[in-house]
Amino acid sequence: MTDTPDAPPSPTAMAPLPPAVALSRRLAVGSLLALIVLCLAWELWLAPLRPGGSWLVLKVLPLTLPLAGLLKNRMYTYRWLSLMVWLYAAEGAVRLTSDRGPSALLAGLELLLCMVLFAACTLHIRTRLRAAGKEAIAADAARRAAEAGYASDPVPPSKSP
Repeated sequence: MTDTPDAPPSPTAMAPLPPAVALSRRLAVGSLLALIVLCLAWELWLAPLRPGGSWLVLKVLPLTLPLAGLLKNRMYTYRWLSLMVWLYAAEGAVRLTSDRGPSALLAGLELLLCMVLFAACTLHIRTRLRAAGKEAIAADAARRAAEAGYASDPVPPSKSP
């Protein structure tokens, strides 16, 4: 199948994504998995609030929700995860300054993983948007023009001759 000049390029004709996108995706998935494992181990074995574990381990459940979206490379998931991670960063900062012993060390590690996750999500979003760049803008303009009934030029024709 060949592309016509007015049609947006086919997915196979698009340029491959930059290596920064793949790196940021691996970094985001890895730091999210590490944060899940850390929170589970922290509240069950390493330094639970009560001996034998506590109900605070349920804080891991919201972290499992974005995992599928990250693995499917959904941009929306990267966006809302970059906001949600600050809840865990706040918990890490509070417990870093208030807890003693191994719990403070684990809180520092949680804070570090949150920073890495945020940076990876931000980098992923920025590099994907830059990679899409002009091709996405042109395809969007052509789609909007087609919906409005105009030619592929995004500027509508003037009414006066």
